[in-house]
Amino acid sequence: DVQLQASGGGLVQTGGSLRLSCAASGFPFNDYVMGWFRQDPDKEREGVSYISITDGSTYYADSVKGRFTISRDNAKNTVYLQMNNLRPEDTSVYVCAADRSPLTFTARGFPYDYRGQGTLVTVSS
Repeated sequence: DVQLQASGGGLVQTGGSLRLSCAASGFPFNDYVMGWFRQDPDKEREGVSYISITDGSTYYADSVKGRFTISRDNAKNTVYLQMNNLRPEDTSVYVCAADRSPLTFTARGFPYDYRGQGTLVTVSS
């Protein structure tokens, strides 16, 4: 079975930091672009960041550039999202996802090949 188990969410004050982790299993991790999106009820999902192993490329949404850093440990089948200088508008459910195409993280409406349950990040003002 495919599993994407996210952890690391929680409550933090404005300006604080959190590190999200996503442990993947059940699919060839190295063949997939790994990333995170966030989604709230009644809102469209927002692709936050992705990282590719094939060319080492990364992507960050404009709203998180300079504050978030994505990384992956291929030996552990794990992807991380270091979130610094958090703002109240970062409050959301963060979902780990995997897809063969990076476009799924930047375009709207395309389903991810695999996605996890998500972890809640709450930033208090």
